Amino acid sequence: MLWEGGRRGGGVEDRRGLGGVGLAGGGIGTIVVALIGYFVFGIDPTTTQQVISQFDTGTQQEGKAGTPEDRAGRFVDIVSANINDVWAAKVRGYAPPRVVLYEQGTSTGCGFGQSAMGPFYCPNDSAVYLDLSFWREMETRLGASGADFARAYVVAHEFGHHVQNLTGVSKKVQAAQQSAGSAAQANRYSVALELQADCYAGVWAANAAAASGGKVALEAGDLEQGMVTAKAIGDDTLQKRSTGNVTPEGFTHGTSAQRVEWLKKGYQSGDPAHCDTFGNP
Repeated sequence: MLWEGGRRGGGVEDRRGLGGVGLAGGGIGTIVVALIGYFVFGIDPTTTQQVISQFDTGTQQEGKAGTPEDRAGRFVDIVSANINDVWAAKVRGYAPPRVVLYEQGTSTGCGFGQSAMGPFYCPNDSAVYLDLSFWREMETRLGASGADFARAYVVAHEFGHHVQNLTGVSKKVQAAQQSAGSAAQANRYSVALELQADCYAGVWAANAAAASGGKVALEAGDLEQGMVTAKAIGDDTLQKRSTGNVTPEGFTHGTSAQRVEWLKKGYQSGDPAHCDTFGNP
């Protein structure tokens, strides 16, 4: 994936190294395995506040805003700037989210967030929160790809939740879940929301080159690497890995096949209008 010549947004808030509260009982390695099936690639933004508030509270000093100097930080900044450029052309009145890098734990507009929850979007402060160690967890524990585009897919998925928040989709899903007749039915709306965010990640990828004059662009094999990650973090794959069984009524993000399918649909169409995952919630 080409990205190093892309536009720097300069809007990343870097809280790394500021002494975030550590995780209880052994750290991210022990907790991620237990929670990853629900939290991977972001908490459903309609339930973010409820879930994060269940974790320990704490305070976090504000970080430095700008473009981080390390390669991973620059990557997030440049990819985020490109995603914003794509969505600014697709959504009327688009306003970029904040992007916050942190380690272990940090305060958010939804309560106290921890690395074990994976990358997540908080609608209360319109911010994407990323602990970059999560990439390594997915790659070493789940078989996700370490390619740049596969990592960018994580970021773009969270921006997809921001788009859903701006367009009112998240609120509609929340209302539908509240009136659902069962937990399984409510989960189907969550799956639709998450698959749409996957599709939106594909839409970004399809338009990245045009929005950057070719400076941020997929290369041969990149989409396939993204699909490796999509397959690795499907609900069915994660459930089978953790328990040996698959329980469809407990799905919250979609099967491996569905995640691959919707990422591809977004990429092949390049149009968010083709990301209607709610036809049969």
